[in-house]
Amino acid sequence: MARSGSGKQARSLHPLVGAALEQMARDQAVERVWSLDHTLWKSHPTEIENRLGWLTVIDRMLDEAASLRAFAASVRDSGIRDVVLLGMGGSSLGPEVLRSTFKSEKGFPRLWVLDSTVPGWVRRVTETIKPSRTLFILASKSGGTIEVMSLFAHFWPIVSKAKGARGGSQFIAITDPGTGLEKLAADREFWRTFSNPPDIGGRYSVLSYFGLVPAALAGIDVAQLLRRAEAMVRLCRQPAPLDENPGAYLGAAMAAYAKSGRDKVTVLTSPAVAAFGLWVEQLLAESTGKEGKGLIPIAGEPLAKPEAYGSDRFFVYVRLKGDGNGPMDTHVAALERAGQPVVTLNLRDRFDVGAEFFRWEFATAIAGYLLHIHPFDQPNVQESKDNTARVLRQVESSGKLPPENGLSPQEGIAQLASHAAPGRYLALLAYMTPSQEYERAMAALRKSFLSRYHVASTMGYGPRYLHSTGQLHKGGPDTGLFLQLVESMKPDVPVPGKPYTFGTLARAQALGDLQSLQAHGRFAVRIDLGRQATTTLKKLNALLSQPPRKRPASSKSRRGSTRRRPNR
Repeated sequence: MARSGSGKQARSLHPLVGAALEQMARDQAVERVWSLDHTLWKSHPTEIENRLGWLTVIDRMLDEAASLRAFAASVRDSGIRDVVLLGMGGSSLGPEVLRSTFKSEKGFPRLWVLDSTVPGWVRRVTETIKPSRTLFILASKSGGTIEVMSLFAHFWPIVSKAKGARGGSQFIAITDPGTGLEKLAADREFWRTFSNPPDIGGRYSVLSYFGLVPAALAGIDVAQLLRRAEAMVRLCRQPAPLDENPGAYLGAAMAAYAKSGRDKVTVLTSPAVAAFGLWVEQLLAESTGKEGKGLIPIAGEPLAKPEAYGSDRFFVYVRLKGDGNGPMDTHVAALERAGQPVVTLNLRDRFDVGAEFFRWEFATAIAGYLLHIHPFDQPNVQESKDNTARVLRQVESSGKLPPENGLSPQEGIAQLASHAAPGRYLALLAYMTPSQEYERAMAALRKSFLSRYHVASTMGYGPRYLHSTGQLHKGGPDTGLFLQLVESMKPDVPVPGKPYTFGTLARAQALGDLQSLQAHGRFAVRIDLGRQATTTLKKLNALLSQPPRKRPASSKSRRGSTRRRPNR
């Protein structure tokens, strides 16, 4: 199977990949990407012409690297000990990769990424930081993201009341020019506003201010990160030979295997770069999950024996030199012996993550062209937002949420088991406060489903996944099985100035997304975990070991969950 490093690709090509590269050569695909030719993807330039700034932003950011470093030093020297990023989707997942991969340099503030409305998560960060020594980053391309603005409403009065706090100078903003957030930052006298190039979509923005400002504040050498990305840019400009163009090769491989039925792009990583899969998940899902097709990214999946995996997989191993790679190396070797397609991407050190960001962005654009998909829009993302807004209006008028139609653990597992089949995937949608205990329980659930039904799985925290895999769930292949897991949201946290709490907002987002999934005929069930969430999760896993119940004769349950079997 093919292996590659940051540069030269393996010369031994699978015929499917070779054919894709030949098509690219005929279509002059690489040259047309770099000439910003929108017709490579669609005949109309809407959301293409004004979304290609990621191709050239690295040069601009290299010019800003010294300034970013100086700003980070001034923040550190001011006595700031924590930096809390308030963002969603592309504004949070890139910074989360950098935070997890590099940690904070000695003497620089701790970086927190808060991309949730679940009250337990909000409360945990609030209780851990010291408000007077914390800098808050409001990161939103649109400048009006409901989660970001709700979190700002929560933290602003906390800072205002804290002894020794400095008001607006403890906040900065990253947004597009002319947004409401830009005006808010001016009105509240934020320390600084970073105006990002507007021709970059959120999921392609990690190498712009959205990723680099939080990285710099954590003491990460952003210049080195950008230089690695710059080297990858040069390699991805090569029109020939295409098997030595890292981004073109990966894009061709993903698209070619997807066309053959291997649409589950399964990202395996070294331990130190495990969070990279979260970022890839959003990039692939939101870029390609539309028009009834797309790549289905699988990240963070527990390892299983080779026979557990079906013929719908394409594996990509992101391998960091010198990391604890023994178990993953053994796993990958076993997959290759079993005949599974694997591409290995070798990182010399952690700064090569910068190169990987660009490689995958370029590869995603190429895969979109080969799959005849527009990789820069997100036509279905707004639906869940609109549903959430409608639910919140009901809360305002009636004082309570509408019925949420949850199933019992027994009913939920029986429904899932009756629909499990090769070629499908299970999506765990967890409206929960992250904890190691929850992570272990959900990993066990994923592994049981994989081992028993040979079905791939994803796991996303809500509402984060709404800005990530949510597009794929509604617009991609109708092969998903969706299990919403919702904790009790107790104790709750108010949203200042609003007639609802964070718990109500999170539940409204869960309900709005469930309604959207059902409107698209997706198989989706919801289970309320109650106050003993871990116990309920363990019960779900135990139920998987029991013989599956027969599929209900009725196409809809008395509780209203969608039951239609997805297309194979």
